[in-house]
Amino acid sequence: MLEKVLPHAMLKAKPNLELRISTLKRDWAIFCDILSKKDNSGFATTNNVEE
Repeated sequence: MLEKVLPHAMLKAKPNLELRISTLKRDWAIFCDILSKKDNSGFATTNNVEE
């Protein structure tokens, strides 16, 4: 997986970086689901902000 993201990096900390990349992908997917209004019971945003 790391070779796809950073093909010529030649990093030695491969397992740690792959874990971080997969964690970021999972967290980003959750965030995108919230913003796209999929499975967001109880979550609401206000578009009209009073000044």
